[in-house]
Amino acid sequence: MLRLKQQMDFILEVDKAKNIFRQTYISDGSRKENDAEHSWHLALMAFLLSEHATQEVDVLRVMKMVLIHDLVEIDAGDTYAYDASGNETKRARELAAADRIFNLLPKDQGAELRALWDEFEAGESAEAKFAHTLDHSQPMLLNDASGGLSWREHGVEAAQILKRNAHTAEGSEAIWEYQKALLDKNIANGNVRP
Repeated sequence: MLRLKQQMDFILEVDKAKNIFRQTYISDGSRKENDAEHSWHLALMAFLLSEHATQEVDVLRVMKMVLIHDLVEIDAGDTYAYDASGNETKRARELAAADRIFNLLPKDQGAELRALWDEFEAGESAEAKFAHTLDHSQPMLLNDASGGLSWREHGVEAAQILKRNAHTAEGSEAIWEYQKALLDKNIANGNVRP
């Protein structure tokens, strides 16, 4: 019963991800998405888009990775991709959060999830590269769908987006090419500053 209680406590704890709101708006622009919605969307993308991965990937591993990658934001908060000062302390905040949150689980499951999170953060395996591609592409897709709402709100420049996506093609060249076309369109229509 202790194992089950630890699992249930973890499940209740990560429900808090529903209250961590990101800077990206949902596709209709009516509100900002939360971390739980973002992770669900990435898991669906992992399943549907895996055929476009640069290397063959273990889809279930990618899905697990994207489902847990932002759980640390329950403690660390969401750091906007283009927030220079917030990104200076992001790693330390997220490491402390990972230590606490994943240790709520029984030891074997906590270690498994922590290893998946560490693998995602390192971004070196084929699965992590593909997961990062999805994580960087989904906000671009939503920004395009919402008329660049978040990009305009924050005055985002093309150079910032290109820098953030410097390694996106490593996970999927096809997805990155698709995203670059969206970026070009949004520069042309004024949603992203050139």
